[in-house]
Amino acid sequence: MGCARVPHRRRTFSGSTRWSRKKVQVNFVVCQLFALLTAFWFRLYLHPSKTSPFIRHVVATLLGFYFALFCFGWYALHFLVQSGLTYGIMILTGVEHMHKYCLVVSLGYLGFCQITRVYVFDYGMYSADFTGPMMVITQKITSLAFEIHDGMCRKEEQLTPNQRILAIRRMPSLLEYFSYNCNFMGILAGPTSSYNDYIAFIEGTPCRRHADHQINTKAVGRHKHTDPSPNIEVVRKLATCFLSLMVFLSVCKVFPVERNISDDFIATTPFYAQVVYLYLSMLTTRPKYYFVWTLADAINNAAGFGFNGYNSDGSPRWDLISNLRIMDIEFATSFKMFLDNWNIQTAHWLKRVCYERCPYHPTAATFILSAMWHGAYPGYYLTFLTGIVVTLAARAMRHNVRPYFLGSPSHKLVYDIITWAGTQIAICYTVVPFVLLSVGPSMKFYRSWYFSVHIGCVLLAVALPVKPRHLRLKEQQKDLHQKPVASPLDSTASTDSNSNQKTKAS
Repeated sequence: MGCARVPHRRRTFSGSTRWSRKKVQVNFVVCQLFALLTAFWFRLYLHPSKTSPFIRHVVATLLGFYFALFCFGWYALHFLVQSGLTYGIMILTGVEHMHKYCLVVSLGYLGFCQITRVYVFDYGMYSADFTGPMMVITQKITSLAFEIHDGMCRKEEQLTPNQRILAIRRMPSLLEYFSYNCNFMGILAGPTSSYNDYIAFIEGTPCRRHADHQINTKAVGRHKHTDPSPNIEVVRKLATCFLSLMVFLSVCKVFPVERNISDDFIATTPFYAQVVYLYLSMLTTRPKYYFVWTLADAINNAAGFGFNGYNSDGSPRWDLISNLRIMDIEFATSFKMFLDNWNIQTAHWLKRVCYERCPYHPTAATFILSAMWHGAYPGYYLTFLTGIVVTLAARAMRHNVRPYFLGSPSHKLVYDIITWAGTQIAICYTVVPFVLLSVGPSMKFYRSWYFSVHIGCVLLAVALPVKPRHLRLKEQQKDLHQKPVASPLDSTASTDSNSNQKTKAS
């Protein structure tokens, strides 16, 4: 959605600009649907048992670049330039400092492209643009650099369990690097995956399973020699895509977000009705993300990527690289629960490259990195700065208030209802600037609410004590040492599925 004010010279060409935007969006959807068909062909005819990893890498990379050219024209060259620059840095600078250089260069190049697109070419016309794929490539570049640094520079005892699993022990070849960054399954909309998972998929080696998935060893024994079919899961996800698209097209225009800052609406609508409308208007913006991310997940699954072991009943899991859990989002009873289930792979990326490694104020640093990664619109920064205080307040409430409601199921139900309503309103309040984009409209909305959520969250964060992070980590490590060690036949180490992620709000 556009901002409230668009420069006059842009309005002169508003008709052609809208047509260009719709054309890019149509091209994007067409490419993704064609990628879905190509993914089935890739799994059936270029299966690891039928061809070499080299061929799979080459085909995946060439198809990815072809789709990028079709969708974005020669702007797709930015994907190659960004990947080529960072690969050169990794080769020339060595493993000791390359993760820092890759983070600065890839994020800087992404920021340059976002700034020129927004302030030179197309301010306010937020659409499917070439910087979207660059955002995913930036995640992959930086994740890979940190994982190589962990595997080739740091000692084993210096790594967390997650970092040991993800650590890379050898430098990838140029073909592997471009295949990981620009393969056809994820070049347009992701999702990000770990390099080790991607290489395991290309080479056809067994996939790592997450420890928090309860695995029935007998069920695993029945299926471990078979290649599970993703067809049922792909159909289910395509049905979710269709439903999300229909909901978005039918109700989005009924509840425009801009009405929240309409003078007549603010002056004549009771506050409780403003709260309800805010929730409905922000609720109707989510299905477009559900559509894009679920379709991207289905494409990867159709190619055979995303298998994550088996459930206790023997049914296969296809959520290794899933980006969202819709029901957990809509019924989230805490700010953290919402964030943990929204744009999951970006949450993992932020946790791996920032939150786990930042020695001071990791929550604030993570939100700021997320704002920088998203782009140049000032509304993004207002959203993520607000997200910092909301996260701190939500954490304080959960640590200090929740234990008093766990005594009985009825008390827990009351707590869940109250926290669900509070969480949904807090999320909507936080992400309004993300949709409005500009400072003026965003501040007008916050003034209409008298900055009430900001003030309340600051007071809660100050008044309610929360243990420092290093003490909480010590307690978690102590609990882990006290728990019995699980059998390796039952599960393997987990990367991020049940971790305490501190991430962006949209």
